[in-house]
Amino acid sequence: MTPRWPVILFDLDGTLADTINLIVTSYQHAFRDVVGHEWDEAEIRSWIGKSLIDALRGALGPELGDKAYVSYTTFNEANTERLIKGYEGVPELLRDLAAAGATIGVVTSKRRDPAEWAIRLCGLEIPLLVGHEDVPAHKPDPRPLLRGLELLGAEVEQAVYVGDAPVDVVAARNAGLPAVSVTWGAAPRADIEAVSPLAICDTVEQLRAVLLPE
Repeated sequence: MTPRWPVILFDLDGTLADTINLIVTSYQHAFRDVVGHEWDEAEIRSWIGKSLIDALRGALGPELGDKAYVSYTTFNEANTERLIKGYEGVPELLRDLAAAGATIGVVTSKRRDPAEWAIRLCGLEIPLLVGHEDVPAHKPDPRPLLRGLELLGAEVEQAVYVGDAPVDVVAARNAGLPAVSVTWGAAPRADIEAVSPLAICDTVEQLRAVLLPE
């Protein structure tokens, strides 16, 4: 089989690694710790895919946001191995894409160390191209995706971005890339439909059919 696109960039959280419960639990711990109460879970889920520090500063302001960031990261690191999960079929899909000649890589807003840890824990054979520290702006800004392509020596016309959140679709569009969305992450399907990705996949097999058409 020949990949539909020779270069495939992936989001990480909610796309390749099931970190949603870990992320939501870490946010709620930080909010209880810093402001004494939990936050609306739907709003937290809407932040997944964006910069963690930007989300917390946007919700609480710079001073409390920075305190919540420290609380979040401390709790997250202590509970990653307990709460992270893999998605069935994803490791095999990545191996098959590579075997078919696709160049693959991860572009995420997650910090590099926890992103690499998540990739290892989920048994994924894929390089981390761009993490939070690697670019000055984050999704929906196109620069993370463009930096990923630059590192691969690839052109926009060769590539696609696969993610689970509306912000992934918008970032791809801003970079000039088509976007393929999956629905097993944090975002409601209706929110994904509202930003009109090229394709929406409810299962890994559907994603395989889009990326590796027979």
